[in-house]
Amino acid sequence: MLDQKLKNRAVHRAKIIRGQLDGLVHAIEKEVYCPTLLEQSLSIQRSLKSLDGFLLENHLRTHVKHQMQSKGSGEKAIKELIRIYTLSNK
Repeated sequence: MLDQKLKNRAVHRAKIIRGQLDGLVHAIEKEVYCPTLLEQSLSIQRSLKSLDGFLLENHLRTHVKHQMQSKGSGEKAIKELIRIYTLSNK
Protein backbone atom coordinates (compact mmCIF):
# COMPACT_ATOMS: atom_id res chain seq x y z
CA MET A 1 0.00 0.00 0.00
CA LEU A 2 2.06 2.89 -1.35
CA ASP A 3 0.98 6.50 -1.58
CA GLN A 4 1.41 7.05 -5.34
CA LYS A 5 2.81 10.57 -4.99
CA LEU A 6 5.42 9.41 -2.49
CA LYS A 7 6.10 6.32 -4.61
CA ASN A 8 6.80 8.48 -7.66
CA ARG A 9 9.09 10.74 -5.66
CA ALA A 10 10.94 7.74 -4.22
CA VAL A 11 11.40 6.09 -7.63
CA HIS A 12 12.64 9.38 -9.07
CA ARG A 13 15.10 9.81 -6.20
CA ALA A 14 16.32 6.20 -6.56
CA LYS A 15 16.98 6.74 -10.26
CA ILE A 16 18.96 9.89 -9.48
CA ILE A 17 20.99 7.93 -6.93
CA ARG A 18 21.65 5.20 -9.50
CA GLY A 19 22.99 7.87 -11.87
CA GLN A 20 25.13 9.37 -9.13
CA LEU A 21 26.54 5.95 -8.28
CA ASP A 22 27.30 5.19 -11.93
CA GLY A 23 29.09 8.54 -12.11
CA LEU A 24 31.14 7.69 -9.03
CA VAL A 25 32.14 4.30 -10.45
CA HIS A 26 33.22 6.00 -13.67
CA ALA A 27 35.19 8.63 -11.72
CA ILE A 28 36.95 5.92 -9.69
CA GLU A 29 37.84 4.07 -12.88
CA LYS A 30 39.30 7.30 -14.29
CA GLU A 31 41.25 7.76 -11.03
CA VAL A 32 39.74 11.17 -10.29
CA TYR A 33 41.32 13.08 -7.39
CA CYS A 34 40.35 11.46 -4.06
CA PRO A 35 38.65 14.50 -2.44
CA THR A 36 36.42 14.77 -5.51
CA LEU A 37 35.49 11.09 -5.16
CA LEU A 38 34.71 11.63 -1.49
CA GLU A 39 32.50 14.62 -2.32
CA GLN A 40 30.57 12.47 -4.80
CA SER A 41 30.26 9.66 -2.27
CA LEU A 42 28.99 12.02 0.42
CA SER A 43 26.48 13.47 -2.03
CA ILE A 44 25.17 9.96 -2.71
CA GLN A 45 24.85 9.35 1.01
CA ARG A 46 22.78 12.54 1.40
CA SER A 47 20.59 11.43 -1.49
CA LEU A 48 20.06 8.05 0.18
CA LYS A 49 19.01 9.80 3.38
CA SER A 50 16.51 11.80 1.36
CA LEU A 51 15.15 8.57 -0.12
CA ASP A 52 14.95 7.09 3.37
CA GLY A 53 12.79 10.06 4.34
CA PHE A 54 10.35 9.41 1.49
CA LEU A 55 10.13 5.72 2.37
CA LEU A 56 9.64 6.42 6.07
CA GLU A 57 6.98 9.02 5.36
CA ASN A 58 5.10 6.53 3.21
CA HIS A 59 5.35 3.87 5.89
CA LEU A 60 4.06 6.23 8.56
CA ARG A 61 1.19 7.57 6.44
CA THR A 62 0.01 4.15 5.28
CA HIS A 63 1.11 1.09 7.21
CA VAL A 64 1.71 2.59 10.65
CA LYS A 65 -1.50 4.62 10.48
CA HIS A 66 -3.43 1.46 9.58
CA GLN A 67 -1.66 -0.63 12.24
CA MET A 68 -2.35 1.92 14.98
CA GLN A 69 -6.05 1.91 14.07
CA SER A 70 -6.26 -1.89 14.03
CA LYS A 71 -6.72 -3.59 17.36
CA GLY A 72 -3.58 -5.47 18.38
CA SER A 73 -1.36 -4.19 15.57
CA GLY A 74 0.03 -1.14 17.34
CA GLU A 75 2.79 -3.12 19.02
CA LYS A 76 4.01 -4.40 15.65
CA ALA A 77 4.23 -0.84 14.33
CA ILE A 78 6.18 0.26 17.38
CA LYS A 79 8.65 -2.62 17.06
CA GLU A 80 9.19 -1.88 13.36
CA LEU A 81 9.87 1.79 14.04
CA ILE A 82 12.28 0.98 16.85
CA ARG A 83 14.14 -1.40 14.53
CA ILE A 84 14.36 1.27 11.82
CA TYR A 85 15.52 3.87 14.35
CA THR A 86 18.18 1.50 15.68
CA LEU A 87 19.47 0.71 12.19
CA SER A 88 19.60 4.40 11.28
CA ASN A 89 21.83 5.13 14.27
CA LYS A 90 24.50 2.51 13.67
